[in-house]
Amino acid sequence: MHALSLGPTLAAADTELATNVGSLLVIAIIAASVPLIVGLFRLKVAEVVLLLGFGVVFGPQFLGLITINDTINTFNELGLGMLFFLAGFELEAHALTGTSGRLAVLGWATSLALAFAITWGLWAAGYVTDLAGIAIALTSTALGTLLPVIRDRGLVHSQFGTFFMGAGALGEFGPILAIALLLSSRSLLFTIITLVVFALVAFVIWRSPGRLMTDSVSAIMARGHQTSSQTAVRWTVVLLLFLLGLAAVFGLDAVLGAFVAGVVLRRYAPPGEGNKLAPKIEAIGFGFFVPLFFVVSGAKLDVASIAANPGRLVVFFVLLLLVRGIPQYFLYRSAIPANRERWQFTLYVATALPILVAITSLEVAQGAMLPQNAAALVGAGALTVLVFPLLGDAINAAPTTADETQHGSVETSG
Repeated sequence: MHALSLGPTLAAADTELATNVGSLLVIAIIAASVPLIVGLFRLKVAEVVLLLGFGVVFGPQFLGLITINDTINTFNELGLGMLFFLAGFELEAHALTGTSGRLAVLGWATSLALAFAITWGLWAAGYVTDLAGIAIALTSTALGTLLPVIRDRGLVHSQFGTFFMGAGALGEFGPILAIALLLSSRSLLFTIITLVVFALVAFVIWRSPGRLMTDSVSAIMARGHQTSSQTAVRWTVVLLLFLLGLAAVFGLDAVLGAFVAGVVLRRYAPPGEGNKLAPKIEAIGFGFFVPLFFVVSGAKLDVASIAANPGRLVVFFVLLLLVRGIPQYFLYRSAIPANRERWQFTLYVATALPILVAITSLEVAQGAMLPQNAAALVGAGALTVLVFPLLGDAINAAPTTADETQHGSVETSG
């Protein structure tokens, strides 16, 4: 009798396993095919655009070959975490100091003030119900999304790349902190205390490896790169999952933990030719988890809601440029004197998506944001990823004027 009762349970488990494996297989095929499609057809679009688009096509709303359930959502959260982890890992410390750091802070603060002013008007008009959530979303920058583009073009170590990483870091870390402070269901005092405790724990982790990395431990780590142990990779996974979990326990957004984990790892494994860990971490992230995040984001995109309310998508698309991008054009007037390069920088900074996904998911779950606004925001973010980098590259690819040549230009090609 007991054995018979297990039959339906095992059958259901087998069916769920088949569904999950089938969805992951489709996602993996999409992720593997996109670079070939871009290369063979010489498409001048960021790969993430195609990943999102194929996610929509193969997702539940069209072909239905990707099923969104708890298992796929867990993989998706890990993909989002890996995206921010790699952003923290790639972040150059000097991008947050000196002129770059000062302009980055000023630029994000200006965007935040402008976002709240505009969103208050929309809230007063009854267009939105979630004033803080939408305002914070409008200040985000897709640093993790565009970093591979910057890196592939050899711009990471250029002045342009430094300024972008500074502005992008504030465009990711600023909204994360704002989410924790303004969108938490807990009291502001309690949230501040948890942030301080989290920061202290992160600081201890940041300092501890220096004391624990004896010559013997370093030798074991070094040997592990050539063996099946892969010790450094395993401890990197421990670091990422620990800080992800710690942020969740403290009631903070998990991407905060992922970003901090990347910053911590960079101190002990700075990217460079002699770093054997970085290529492996990037292979794990960009090889599977990051493209999975974008494909699943496309599959979860509420296309029907966007089609029913296209005007909202257009409004948020314009606001992302107006709130996040345009202030940078004026603030970086002296830092990036060449007009076309400054427009390219402006459009890059106005590109947003991952934070939009995180904020809208949180706010819809709490019932604070209208579902149609959430869909429109994510759709607008996806559109910025498609349009803004392409437009920026097209503007900067045009012949420079005599005035721009006289001023000199920031290197933008690798």
